[in-house]
Amino acid sequence: MSSFTFMEATVQSFHEALKAKTVTGAELASWYLERIEALNNQGPRIQAIVTVNPRALEEAQALDAYFEETGELKGPLHGVPVLVKDQAETAGIRTTFGSIAFAEYVPEQDASLVRRLKEAGAFVLAKTSMCDFAAGWFSFSSVTDHTKNPYDPDREAGGSSAGTSAGIAANFGLIGIGEDTGGSIRLPSSFNHLYGLRPTTGLISRNGFSPLVHFQDTAGPITRTVRDAAKLMDVLAGFDRDDAFTTAAAYTSDAGRYESSLEGAGMRQYRVGVLASAFGPDHDPDCAPVNERIRAVVAWLKAQGVAVAEGLEIPDLSDWIKDTSLYTMQSKKDINRFLSNRPNAPVQSFKEIYDGQLFHPMNDLFHDIDGGPEDPASDEHYYRMRVRQEEFRRAIVHLMLDNEVDFLLYPTVQVLPPTREELYTRKWTCLTFPTNTVIASQSGLPAMSVPAGFAGHLPVGFELVGKPFAEAELLRFAYDYERQQPPRKEPVL
Repeated sequence: MSSFTFMEATVQSFHEALKAKTVTGAELASWYLERIEALNNQGPRIQAIVTVNPRALEEAQALDAYFEETGELKGPLHGVPVLVKDQAETAGIRTTFGSIAFAEYVPEQDASLVRRLKEAGAFVLAKTSMCDFAAGWFSFSSVTDHTKNPYDPDREAGGSSAGTSAGIAANFGLIGIGEDTGGSIRLPSSFNHLYGLRPTTGLISRNGFSPLVHFQDTAGPITRTVRDAAKLMDVLAGFDRDDAFTTAAAYTSDAGRYESSLEGAGMRQYRVGVLASAFGPDHDPDCAPVNERIRAVVAWLKAQGVAVAEGLEIPDLSDWIKDTSLYTMQSKKDINRFLSNRPNAPVQSFKEIYDGQLFHPMNDLFHDIDGGPEDPASDEHYYRMRVRQEEFRRAIVHLMLDNEVDFLLYPTVQVLPPTREELYTRKWTCLTFPTNTVIASQSGLPAMSVPAGFAGHLPVGFELVGKPFAEAELLRFAYDYERQQPPRKEPVL
């Protein structure tokens, strides 16, 4: 009878041990809860967890009883303890959206995604930290202050899905849910040596998630392995009558078969284009170690026989990004609509939060949002910028087709995880931070951050952006890459 290793467990290893009766779901949940107490609430105080589900053990025990009685798993995620970003409403569990204004808010209904998780046999172990209303690249939150990076507690965990990423990296849960508007899944995945997938907006329901830019917002998986990300996609992707954007599911035949598509996957089946214009300046000491690590990955891919086209360019990339950035213009309206539809919410508008200073003072994007219009359509540039997003997507796909590549590859973020000192001295603001994640977000393309290794002791990630609805292809490439790379390096806490 094989033993079960709690550290770095996967859904597959847990289910194999469950069937072999070497572990129970309650034992796994208890191990995570003890680890959260020891390392999140005490010791290094990672501050990744906002609220532990008070019924977590009870729910794990009920799933154990179901398995004992029937001999069957309730679903593909039976007994799996999930870390869920506190952006998703959870019935009976406090949901703060990262804001102290919602410190006592307990929703009556689950977000559609949470219902899907439960139907698949999973349960919410804990809610994870995020910056106020997901408005930023960093982890500053008026509820949890600053989430620490498990690989270096003096550095940033990355936002806005900071707690899910830091929590999965630190083994506080089995799999995690993040949300990505401009890069909030991929950026913290890069900083925490994880796999983070931004699916096409609409493949996963956002019903019950607080919005930032509704036509860019999407939930997605943050995991230690590619297979676990594919398992999550199989559960989460699909039509939801409560989110009209999920009609996107009609445009792909891959929904429900992401995990099965991993079989037979090989990197050599694909051709990769290296987007040179997304690398930071080599003479910049902040960018140089990232560039070196990503170029080492490119050299390794070529040595493995992967076809690589180097030196690809998107002319005037910085102008494209500026011309398609709608966060300050759109977010106030989207947040207002969300709050006004919740009569039990403690505030009914963004203005109440802003004027009451109910957000972390380091969340500088709040000032930009407050200065934005009540109705974005009233701005003469709004519709031109919406059209520019369509043009940006067309330009990127044209580049891929013209060079006969399946993906573009570049650093997820141009710099290493910043120190808290760098952030407090305002070395970067939200709108000047050099993250490449906005390329996919503002062009509406699927993308995945993949661990590239380390620069010293700090994780570095590379991003793969694909053509429309290329989620299965991104997972296939990453899966073979993962199999051939050295094993994941867990943080020492």
